[in-house]
Amino acid sequence: MSITANTLRHAALRARDAAALAQDELNAADGRMGDGDTGVMLRRLFEAIAAAIPARENDIGLVFQACAKACASGTGSSLGTLVTVAMMTLAKATKGRGEIGWDELGGLLASVRDQMMARGGAKLGDKTIVDIIDAVAVAVMPCRTREEVVAAARKEARDTLDAYRDRPNKLGRARMFGDKTVGLDDPGMLAFSRLLAAVAA
Repeated sequence: MSITANTLRHAALRARDAAALAQDELNAADGRMGDGDTGVMLRRLFEAIAAAIPARENDIGLVFQACAKACASGTGSSLGTLVTVAMMTLAKATKGRGEIGWDELGGLLASVRDQMMARGGAKLGDKTIVDIIDAVAVAVMPCRTREEVVAAARKEARDTLDAYRDRPNKLGRARMFGDKTVGLDDPGMLAFSRLLAAVAA
């Protein structure tokens, strides 16, 4: 079974609900090293995305394009900008496609990682959302089925959060807290892990 526009519609609804549930947790995580609004921003973003997906569109690229437009107008936050970049990257890569194989997901995530790094200035190892996307992209690269992708992605997301928790943040407002961020989860990484867990359910 492959990924279709319908897969994306269901995933968007799960992501919207997960973002709402995680709002307070993400705000608290962000409040320790930033503005404390990551949860609110993420909830608004995925409410907009879920509402924007066309009900009868089968072109996956056009579905992602609608998501990108919703993101662009949904929030002015840095996280919102990165999610917009992700959606635009996926829209371009899947334009005209009615389905995507699960074995293509690793390559698509790698493209998202690269575009996020180019736009946001993050490097691997900076303790940002880019690190967890990179880890999951690499982990799912050899996977061929949904079951394999889900198992590999879930494990890698958990392991990456654990691996980076005891490192300092090196980018954005969080870097100003330096070693005080050691022992804390990066809010962007935490957000990605919560969304992934919901979408992969």
